[in-house]
Amino acid sequence: MGKASGLPFPFSRSTSFLKPRPGAFFYLLMHFVDEIRLHAKAGDGGRGCVAFLREKYRPHGGPSGGDGGEGGSVIFRADPQLTTLIDLSAQKHLRADKGENGRGKDQHGKNGEDLVIRVPLGTIVRDIETGELLSDLNVRYAEVIVAKGGRGGKGNAFFTSSTNRAPRFAQPGTPGEERRLLLELRLLADVGLVGFPNAGKSTLISVVSAAKPRIADFPFTTLTPHLGVVRYSDERSFVMADVPGLIEGAHEGQGLGIRFLKHLSRTSMLVHLLDISDLTRDPWHDYEIINNELACFEDGLEQRAQLVVVTKIDLPMTLERLPEVQAQFAERGVPLLAISAVTREGVPAVMHEIVRTLDQQRAHTASLIVSPPAESAQWA
Repeated sequence: MGKASGLPFPFSRSTSFLKPRPGAFFYLLMHFVDEIRLHAKAGDGGRGCVAFLREKYRPHGGPSGGDGGEGGSVIFRADPQLTTLIDLSAQKHLRADKGENGRGKDQHGKNGEDLVIRVPLGTIVRDIETGELLSDLNVRYAEVIVAKGGRGGKGNAFFTSSTNRAPRFAQPGTPGEERRLLLELRLLADVGLVGFPNAGKSTLISVVSAAKPRIADFPFTTLTPHLGVVRYSDERSFVMADVPGLIEGAHEGQGLGIRFLKHLSRTSMLVHLLDISDLTRDPWHDYEIINNELACFEDGLEQRAQLVVVTKIDLPMTLERLPEVQAQFAERGVPLLAISAVTREGVPAVMHEIVRTLDQQRAHTASLIVSPPAESAQWA
């Protein structure tokens, strides 16, 4: 907070206007929001009109009240270009346009415009009051109406009949739906990187994709998830997610894990990175801790296809310890790969193994054919 200006961080006071400080745009761009609560109010329908046509050459004009317009709806649309809900963090109330009231001379009111809100791909929308899942927007440009606009009321012209030649009443418009919503973003990625802090996840994703997470030689440099598109060949690519490092007790809120573990639930496979350069730590114990956190957060998450990779083999202590650790894991039926993201040694082999695993899963999914139900005997 700037005490001199009395304004929140990214702004400073000028003699004639507010202008961003240097780096303010970067600050806003890096802010990651994956959960938000909103209030959505659809537009009310317009009232019908009570009117009678009075023109010089039409003495028997009769009722001429038009109908009210339909209220606008609040609609969410999945946009693959968005990766965070930050655009909605300062917009807690969403309100669509009302329908216009009907007018005389059989003029119907104009319909209110729908309010279309863009949200990231993978956004889950829930009704806070009922807990109902309204939609899982995991398809590009999919839309869901979260609050439907009210119907416009009928004008008195609508109610004219042989027995009621001059109705003097009209319908009011119905109110638009109103909801309190919880939006939860779960990133869509093929591969999720997991491991303890400072295991080399950010370095790996920065080497194999265009993602540029913060990298340093101390834990918890990654504070938000990062997505990167890995180009394996001219015709093949996959999306990799770098999730902040996990620690023991992450599923109970320790560290940053509880907030970001949910982003692993949609991944097809996990790449478990192990740093064995610290001689005081037991690699198998670390491996079990991470898998236990995955299992405690979501049943079956630890059983997802997993590739275990030792990192930092450019360090002498890692190379010296690697054969012992590989034998330890082999006894338990867990094969190990080894890489150095800095020198890129072993990285192509890991990328090849990831693509092979993804292909196997896709082939297995395609082979699951649901047979049509047998016809009932009464239709035979």
